[in-house]
Amino acid sequence: MAFRMKLAPGIIAAVILLAGLFVGGPADADDKKTLKVAVHADLKILDPDWTTMWITLRYGYAVYDTLFALDSSYNPKPEMVDTYKISSDGRTYSFTLRPGLKWHDGQPVRPEDCIASLKRWMQRDAMGQHLAKYVQTMEPLDKLSFKMILKEPYGLVLRTLAKHSSNAAFMMPERVAKTPASAQIKETIGSGPFRFKADEWVPGHKVVFERNKDYIPRKEPADYLSGGKVVKIDRLEWLYIPDNNTILSALTAGEIDYFESPPLEYIPVLKKNPDVVVHNINPLGVQGLIKPNHLHPPFNNPKARQALFYLVNQEEFMGAVVGDPDLYLKYCGTFFMCGSENETSAGLEGLRGPNIEKAKQLFKEAGYNGEPIVVLQPTDRPQYNAATMVLIQQLRKAGVNVQPLAADWSTIASIRAKKDPPSKGGWNLFITTHGEPETATPLGNGWFNSDCELANAGWACDPTLMGMVDKWARATDKKVQRKLLDDIQIRALETVPYVPYGQYFQPIAVRSNVRGVLKSGLPVYWNIEKR
Repeated sequence: MAFRMKLAPGIIAAVILLAGLFVGGPADADDKKTLKVAVHADLKILDPDWTTMWITLRYGYAVYDTLFALDSSYNPKPEMVDTYKISSDGRTYSFTLRPGLKWHDGQPVRPEDCIASLKRWMQRDAMGQHLAKYVQTMEPLDKLSFKMILKEPYGLVLRTLAKHSSNAAFMMPERVAKTPASAQIKETIGSGPFRFKADEWVPGHKVVFERNKDYIPRKEPADYLSGGKVVKIDRLEWLYIPDNNTILSALTAGEIDYFESPPLEYIPVLKKNPDVVVHNINPLGVQGLIKPNHLHPPFNNPKARQALFYLVNQEEFMGAVVGDPDLYLKYCGTFFMCGSENETSAGLEGLRGPNIEKAKQLFKEAGYNGEPIVVLQPTDRPQYNAATMVLIQQLRKAGVNVQPLAADWSTIASIRAKKDPPSKGGWNLFITTHGEPETATPLGNGWFNSDCELANAGWACDPTLMGMVDKWARATDKKVQRKLLDDIQIRALETVPYVPYGQYFQPIAVRSNVRGVLKSGLPVYWNIEKR
């Protein structure tokens, strides 16, 4: 029996406002070729190098392509690359692109495009920044080939090119990739499986993509993010609907096909609906984190950052954020994802439960004296908002003068990019999540990156920690890597790039006639068809 919900007057108004976005219904002849997706955030930033926002990353996978991609065993596989060779001394990588690849403007994909794209990406991404330290030069060889020469051997080259969380290494035309990394790109031209329809983009409401008829998928079956990206729909519509009750009603009625990020309390209801299928497309799950701003008091002092650990009761956070115990781990303190090969408990003794008095003491030792602490509070992300409310409550228990700044998630992403003092439009703390295989490594974990000016928002700065990460990345012996990993975590617990508040799973929900959903770690729209 289909789930029915009585809508409040405000929700009814939202439905009327959004009615124009729901073109047709499940009975329309062309509906099987259009996939309507309710996305978790409004798409505002179209530069996938410039932000770590999930919505822009997912946009990137629709419009752009990568040289390599991870398979379901988290091994890098060629994607845009046809063949590659590594020299016997491990210093020269030669790549040959697949023939026939085109940009959306019809121009061929050239080695010069890829080189320029990599150079720009290496300025923004943590793994890219690390790879750049080893790169001596990149040079085109012919119309399809180029080489990367390293200063010394580095074993994570292909794994870095295949990374897919935060800033993936998307390829762009050379003229676009030459845009300074400090500025956003102006053109949205990729070579990926979908074309962005700028003429149909309605910021705040709707994003439209169409199938790229010139796209040449690989012949291998799709596997995680690798293999053939075979597009079986003609049109992809993203609908940003701030009210989740409206999305639930639209999914139930068949007005949308795909609910990208349903609140976790909806999952039991969705599972009971015979017209809906719930998928967990990310077996590793996601990690929630509290990110302090290292630039301004009090969190420029490590003791204030350490105090945050003593405010966290993970079961309390997970109870508020998730609810269903089947969808979260009771405790996960490691920075590198429980369930991964890099999970470690090093240094976590005494941090499993909250200690408000200890937090008060550390805030006092950090010089905190009741100044307002600006906490960014997202109004349109239920899980983030719930976690933020718990954080605010715990901060107040410790005597912190909390000043919430409420806004939608896209606005918060803009605010968190500011380095201004909190008193002048900046911030002190915010909540976010991350996941995927890269999060499980000290090199690929973008929010763990403590490379000062090159770090993510919050600008964690610990050259000692980054030196330890560099040694880990260069180590080839597994036992040596494990010892270094434990040491890295112990050091990070002192300098605190961020504080984990739990690990959980975020399923998606689709109509039962939607087939081919991939376990790809994040939503992608190739391989999907409607029957």
